[in-house]
Amino acid sequence: MPVRRIGVVAALLLLLAAGCASAPAETAQQIQPPAVPPGGIAPTTKFTPLSATTVTTPAPVLGTDGKTHVTYELLLTNATPAPFTMDKVDVLADQEVVLSLSGPGLAAQANLLAAQTGDKGAGDPDGSAAPIPGGGTAVVWLDLLFDGAAPTALTHRVSGSVGGGPATEIDAGSVAVSTAAAPVLGPPLRGGPWYASDGCCVDDTHHRRGLAPINGQLLVPQRYAIDWYLLDDQHRAWVNDPSKITNFLAYDQPAIAVADGVVVDATDGFADTTSLPRPPPIPPIVETVGNHVTLMIAPGVYVMYAHFTKDSVAVKTGQQVKKGDVLGHIGSSGNSTAPHLHFQVNTEPTFFPTDSTPFAFDCLRVDGQVTERIWDDVLAEQPTPELPYTASTDTSERRGQMPLDRNVVTFC
Repeated sequence: MPVRRIGVVAALLLLLAAGCASAPAETAQQIQPPAVPPGGIAPTTKFTPLSATTVTTPAPVLGTDGKTHVTYELLLTNATPAPFTMDKVDVLADQEVVLSLSGPGLAAQANLLAAQTGDKGAGDPDGSAAPIPGGGTAVVWLDLLFDGAAPTALTHRVSGSVGGGPATEIDAGSVAVSTAAAPVLGPPLRGGPWYASDGCCVDDTHHRRGLAPINGQLLVPQRYAIDWYLLDDQHRAWVNDPSKITNFLAYDQPAIAVADGVVVDATDGFADTTSLPRPPPIPPIVETVGNHVTLMIAPGVYVMYAHFTKDSVAVKTGQQVKKGDVLGHIGSSGNSTAPHLHFQVNTEPTFFPTDSTPFAFDCLRVDGQVTERIWDDVLAEQPTPELPYTASTDTSERRGQMPLDRNVVTFC
């Protein structure tokens, strides 16, 4: 019986080989070649003083302002020895300009790569964009808003001059926009009101502007991250003495799973910040997120919770969790200035390196807005714990939206 089976298989293989051999081969003469312009170069082709690239594949998400946000970075490198003066950057969809930056607006949304600080401003909002020196690179921080669906591709156009010469307009390439929907998640925390500090998308926060070279690649690993602080009815994140982490309302609050998933990383054992109200020294890179939990909720979709208090991580690596399960309790471990939950969605199971992608929540209410930028690292040093606040005129339930920077929300 085994001999017969081998013989049948061999016969089938011979028949298949014969069939393949008898099929006419497609030759180069039979393939329709693409159209090539005379001389082999299109008449619109030209040398350009700038090269352009993007850091990520832009992905759309619906914000609490009712707009679809497409947020990404455009890197412009000056390939000439003379400085390039950047006057205007246009972003186009279907040949229509959807965003135009110039003057102070461009200066506020662009900076030289060598001058990148990670937060606290990226340019002179009252002036013009800094010239790009020969061999230098500028970052243009883009946040596009659409009333409906986002386009599937975006094109960039840069206007300026080289070395004070005549004005020129440069086609700075295009980028495809992801057609994947942002994941809609359950709440990472219970109730509220929760202050979404350093969130998406337009302000120069240390999350949004945190461009960093990691393992030889430029990344923005916290692009859509949110630092969550619990507030009381007086809009205070802390009461009494802010040098004690237990006086922050978020301290020891439970963080919960936003979806069913598996724990791919659960780390505990790091001490909480002891330098309040001053920021702590920056820890080694491996301690950046302190005590933390990372869940895989879908292939290539990882949710990270950072800065848990010591000995509070409630799950183990490899453990299956259900939506709503407690993962740990808020603290101030790692590179943390005060007790809060750092929350984000990653493309990798690690914090460094990763790309930060958008997400939305299945149900929340917007209670109000913190009206002034108060940096996390000086929050505990404010003369009063009450945050400047404006109440929302619409506190109805919102579904499938992402909180924007400085929103104050309550989860349904």
